[in-house]
Amino acid sequence: MRIATWNVNSVNARLPTVLAWLETARPDVACLQEIKCIDEKFPREAMESLGYNVEVHGQKTYNGVAILSKHRLSDVRRGLPGTDDSGVEADGEQARYLEAVIEAPRPIRVAAIYLPNGNPVGTAKFDYKLSWFRRLHDHARDLLTLEEPLALCGDYNVIPEPQDARNPEAWTGDALFQPESRAALRALKWLGLADASELGNQPPGTFTFWDYQAGAWQRDHGIRIDFALLSPQAADRFRGIETHRDARDMDKPSDHVPVVVDIDLGD
Repeated sequence: MRIATWNVNSVNARLPTVLAWLETARPDVACLQEIKCIDEKFPREAMESLGYNVEVHGQKTYNGVAILSKHRLSDVRRGLPGTDDSGVEADGEQARYLEAVIEAPRPIRVAAIYLPNGNPVGTAKFDYKLSWFRRLHDHARDLLTLEEPLALCGDYNVIPEPQDARNPEAWTGDALFQPESRAALRALKWLGLADASELGNQPPGTFTFWDYQAGAWQRDHGIRIDFALLSPQAADRFRGIETHRDARDMDKPSDHVPVVVDIDLGD
């Protein structure tokens, strides 16, 4: 099974680009972040025309996540625990988490995650980032007790190590590179989750984001902030990972590129 994660930075503004990539890469599952639309405005028919089942947790103008799957989706959760009955997060009404079981012959649970940016540091936005991280940590701990294949995929808005940035000095004051942010990601992994990039031995400089400003793409001033974190049951079946760098050079691209993980879910 090919599982992709991609912050598309507005699915409707970049729909031709997103559809072109999906048609070429043909992932079985795609976890999309920052769709920037309410559920009713998501281009469901266009995705269904490519053979995908669709689940959406959207929000007007900002945030929003979606899961596309060639298999049936079940046990859908919108928002982390602590949300209200509608699935909107009570501590900010930000649509950032969507989870479902992919009903393949061997099922796998996946989540599309858009972790808060947290800038500027020293404000309520940074506090919210760390609070949201704690909620994700607690929920991931509970999911791991199920002892099933699990992939937590998304834009984590954290630069784990200096090698994950072309110019780490440029990020020292940014929420993405603060000790607290990096520690929160490490604590999440220490629950027993494996970073697919590390499993696949991707080399330093395998970035997933380049800002639109200051010629970052042309100068390769990128960072790695998009991950697929796998439970032991998924990591044992890991077969490979691809970072689709060429997507950053497509027409009207997102500032992120897709990351695609291959997991063997056969008997």
